[in-house]
Amino acid sequence: MKILKSNLNINFNRYRNAAAIFSIILLIASVATISIKGLNFGLDFTGGTLIEVRFEQDANLEQVQKKLAEAGFKRTVVQYFGTSKDVTIRLMPQADKDAAKIGNKVVSALRKGDNSQIKMRRIEFVGPAIGDELAEKGGTAMLVALLFIMIYVSIRFEWKFALGSVAALAHDVIITTGLFSVFQMEFNLTVLAAILAVIGYSLNDTIVVFDRIRENFLKLRKSDAEKIVNTSLNETLSRTLMTSITTLLVLVALFTLGGELIHGFATALIAGVFIGTYSSIYVASNVALTLGITKEDLMPIVVDKEGADQDALM
Repeated sequence: MKILKSNLNINFNRYRNAAAIFSIILLIASVATISIKGLNFGLDFTGGTLIEVRFEQDANLEQVQKKLAEAGFKRTVVQYFGTSKDVTIRLMPQADKDAAKIGNKVVSALRKGDNSQIKMRRIEFVGPAIGDELAEKGGTAMLVALLFIMIYVSIRFEWKFALGSVAALAHDVIITTGLFSVFQMEFNLTVLAAILAVIGYSLNDTIVVFDRIRENFLKLRKSDAEKIVNTSLNETLSRTLMTSITTLLVLVALFTLGGELIHGFATALIAGVFIGTYSSIYVASNVALTLGITKEDLMPIVVDKEGADQDALM
């Protein structure tokens, strides 16, 4: 394949401004959607009861929701779970804290006027206090991860690269989260874990690009910063594409064969791989260029040796 050759000469700089505008539009849209629509938090964060039931015949979700409303269950979320006979019912926190009693009440309501067999297969209960604590700790974990990443990249490279890497990671997290807000997909602990994994994946790709940029700054001394960054992106493109493709193959298999419980996790990672690949090419390096990265920033510090002036005179 031509696209995987190491001697590519794509002019990435030509699309820098267009990519910046595209990223800004996506970020604004994501923040706006999260602010207006919010996230469809799962039981891990909101608390409540999750019940999985199996019907003998194909279930009618509208009828299921209607029967639950008649039984006094308000604001329920009813969804198919793999097949049209398996249904998950998500209930808001109830006054009755006994999960078994709630489950029996739900099954009794569904059996009303229906002669077919209905079996309760699973029931989970999460208290609201635990949900709030998980949400707080999850957000803190993400902020701490970004902080330590900035420190690490600053030490390994230079502060302009550190800001570029953190900007790219924040870009990936916000847009991936915005995707869940737009489609109101359930946001639970597995999705949060996937977003943290996206941070690690995107950072790894960004570090590879930065390593090549540093090498080329020291090797291609007659080129300017834009040409060096463009050359580095072309040299690492084949590695970036192969890593992304092989990762996506696994994630698509997880999404299609892993079942309903892992869909959110796989969806977040699939979106994160696409966005992370894009950001490692156009966001991280662009921020560093905009901040004015120069050869001097990456040149090794020359330490004067004691007696060097006397040696020069000899």
